[in-house]
Amino acid sequence: MADKSVRVLAAELKNFLSAHEEEDFVSAAAQPAAAGFSRVTGQEDNTPAQSQTSPAAPVLHQEVSPSPKRPSRQMGEVSQPPQDTLTVFFGQAAPQHPQPITVEKPQPVVSAPVCPPIQAPVGGVMTTEEKTAALAELADTIKNCSRCPLGDTRLNAVPGEGNVNARLMFVGEGPGYDEDRQGRPFVGRAGQLLDKMIAAMGLKREEVFIANIAKCHPMVDPQHPEKHGNDRAPNAQEIACCRKYLEKQISIIMPEIVVALGGVSAKALIADAKSLGALRGKFYTLSLDNVSLPRPVKILATFHPAALLRNPGWKKDAWADLQMVMAHMGLKAPSK
Repeated sequence: MADKSVRVLAAELKNFLSAHEEEDFVSAAAQPAAAGFSRVTGQEDNTPAQSQTSPAAPVLHQEVSPSPKRPSRQMGEVSQPPQDTLTVFFGQAAPQHPQPITVEKPQPVVSAPVCPPIQAPVGGVMTTEEKTAALAELADTIKNCSRCPLGDTRLNAVPGEGNVNARLMFVGEGPGYDEDRQGRPFVGRAGQLLDKMIAAMGLKREEVFIANIAKCHPMVDPQHPEKHGNDRAPNAQEIACCRKYLEKQISIIMPEIVVALGGVSAKALIADAKSLGALRGKFYTLSLDNVSLPRPVKILATFHPAALLRNPGWKKDAWADLQMVMAHMGLKAPSK
């Protein structure tokens, strides 16, 4: 009995396809739902049919004429009992009585455009003129800053100085006695040694940018700024207040490499930093808290020049660190 039902179904589908263009059928079935099946019997079926279709997108309905009647059976052909007749309905649950087939033509789905993330141009977002103006404006802000107590005791703020297009940037911990008086970074004995270190790399001071984590002079005794040996490292609160200024400078200059001079600078700029000894000899990717960089910037930690003055034996290790920077930048030491 089931084989006869399948043959009847195949015959009806063949008649349907011959009556309508194949391309119209394919278009209507672009997103077909599961077909619903029901047996037509001689008695009325009051049981509601279970829908086997999924919710469809809005469609355009088009009425199609039913297929031509089948030719009358020949003599000797076995008549199929009505209760075994299988009727197929596309895109909807089987009704209680046969109905004309409705062809659903799906409307085109319009998707919202996916916008790629906005990225700054590689190599920096500013021209030389724009960098110069932005750094000058930032320097004025720093000179008028009073976000922490250092602003009340300083003689001069020390924003930083150097080439606005520098490939290499040095970052110390904070200004000292001489820097507080001149308003320039690394101009005392430690600064003189830093100048020699830069020259040994085949560069000039004017070709790099030099700054500090803290922009004002941290003093042991702020009531007596005239005293020598009154320097100290900036504390966490002072670093937090000045950090956004340094990060803004880095985002404007966009150097290839930042060299952190000393443990205070290294721990402030390198995530999960424990000690300077554990950080040396390796490049890290700089991650800033307040700004996003248009491209990666590497950072390497080494000794502060003031520490090298106190411990000359460390100069060999510091030179090894600087040679790593030179190799990365393609620099050669000047011939003697």
